[in-house]
Amino acid sequence: MTARHLRGALLLTAAVPLAAAMAAAALRAGHHKLFADRYRIEITARPRPGCPNCHGEGGWWTGGAFPEMEACGCWSDRRELRIRLLPIPA
Repeated sequence: MTARHLRGALLLTAAVPLAAAMAAAALRAGHHKLFADRYRIEITARPRPGCPNCHGEGGWWTGGAFPEMEACGCWSDRRELRIRLLPIPA
């Protein structure tokens, strides 16, 4: 292996963890959650900690005889991404 190829391989080896760390930081800054397994990759929204409506709780309980959780718009109105990799076995 020549010095040029070795330098390129070392640069690539250093770039992959850096790219993964940058992607993780971007997901955290955008308040997203990443889930990955062999069947799918999902990126979903999380509640924003500084939201003035839900204060990072993700929603609030409505009153009445049958209380339900009402989702806050800081996360429920945002899109989610789901990429299917392999078919789920039956």
